[in-house]
Amino acid sequence: MKQDLIIAVDVGTSSLKVGLIGPDLDVLHAADHPYPVTYPGPGCAEQDPLDWWLALRLALVKLSNSCPGLRERAAGMVFASQMCGVVAVDRDGRPLRPCMIWLDKRAASLAREVMGGFPTLFGYGLFKLMNSIRLTNGAPSLNGMDPPAKMLWLKRHEPETYAEAWKLLDVKDWLLLRATGLAVTTADLANVTWMMDTRQGREGWSDSLVRRFGLKRSLLPDIVEGTSSPGGLTAAAATELGLPEGLPVFAGAGDVCAAAIGSGAVEDGELHISLGTSSWISGFYPGRRLSASEGYATILSPFGNRPLLIATQESAGSCLDWLARLAGNEPQEDEAPGVAPPLFLPWLAGERVPVDDNRLRGAFLGLSLQHGRASLRQAVTEGVALNTRWAWRSVARQKGTKHAHLLRAVGGGALNATLCQVLADCLGVDIAVARDPRNAGVRGAGAIAAAGLGWRPSVWDAARSFDRSSETVYRPDTARQAYFEARFRLFLDAYKRNAPWFRAAFEGAADD
Repeated sequence: MKQDLIIAVDVGTSSLKVGLIGPDLDVLHAADHPYPVTYPGPGCAEQDPLDWWLALRLALVKLSNSCPGLRERAAGMVFASQMCGVVAVDRDGRPLRPCMIWLDKRAASLAREVMGGFPTLFGYGLFKLMNSIRLTNGAPSLNGMDPPAKMLWLKRHEPETYAEAWKLLDVKDWLLLRATGLAVTTADLANVTWMMDTRQGREGWSDSLVRRFGLKRSLLPDIVEGTSSPGGLTAAAATELGLPEGLPVFAGAGDVCAAAIGSGAVEDGELHISLGTSSWISGFYPGRRLSASEGYATILSPFGNRPLLIATQESAGSCLDWLARLAGNEPQEDEAPGVAPPLFLPWLAGERVPVDDNRLRGAFLGLSLQHGRASLRQAVTEGVALNTRWAWRSVARQKGTKHAHLLRAVGGGALNATLCQVLADCLGVDIAVARDPRNAGVRGAGAIAAAGLGWRPSVWDAARSFDRSSETVYRPDTARQAYFEARFRLFLDAYKRNAPWFRAAFEGAADD
């Protein structure tokens, strides 16, 4: 039987998706399986790595039922995943504790301790910041969400775990270890540890940056190309997954890089937005880019180290989900018509871009007795769009940004037609929603494996071959331009006026 299917795995925050990718790089079949996030203490967010593996097994069972002959038709497997997690494993690859996922902020005080100093700039010690930018094109976030502070937290607070650890791995890399028995990572995940030298010709772990956090270099995995196959499925993994032993497993990428490929926006300066629990604006650039004051930069992609700009915002779809849990989705018939909605500040989990401040919080401003559920839904949708515009206006000004009139949208939030239209109106650009936007990460991962298998000359050729004929394009309503200009001015003013209060009120809860 012809081996004509790629098994592409996308490990998200709430569920794992598996797509079967055919030679034309369409997602022919897909299945997913959920798992929980636990919050064992202030600022903590954890997942059991074994839950990811179980979800993979169960999703493959579903796909085997819908696609007979999957075992025989499988040509390769590839992983993409959430980033900035830390899984401590022993020499047998067993997790020593739950994974501290990207949402985990318990190590914020350690990040500030290590990266602080005098004189201070943006909360960092100036000379430490300059050195980190020179080597890595950025610095670890002071909110503790990046891996090095989490690794140091293990050393300080769970010394037995740290002492027993053989490797400290990100989410994707633990799955690669479980599948192949080999501990490797890719440049994108290594870069966001901020312990990798990203200068051209010097790419690799920096001993001086590893020492800054008091960590052991031996705990970090080797860095490989995303389109490479470090190994095949082990006999044990093959038995558990119902797949052939030795099936090529490709190193893949983090979710941002996979979604960038899956969006099809791969020309220099071409941007996409991913709308999920959080959101990000991202695109490939011909060289390193950095906006230190606004909290974003390029990282190295795992495809020839081509720089990928990432501007992440903490809350997007999570704001809409939060309101739906509280107020439901039913229409409210008795709401007075024509009532202007309140202004919503969407910082329910703090913010990263264009201000890196874990103490910011969400708020409704201007509530009245006339407001009902419909007004609140409109306010939250507009608040997410206004916050996106805050980041977008900076990224769009970056040298080399092209097609600033068009933003490609992927992720589950791109299925929300109201949100996409409001984004188009607020940003004043076309929002082009790719076909099957929820599976952009799966599609991008499949493109990585397609290049590795030789189905396409490169990952870029694979992305350019995606079918765009069925895109849905939301165009700005010029009649709404003046409204959103005024709302954006109010939004910026609300930040300036309320940020000092948030910082004072939540200073003691900065790690929560």
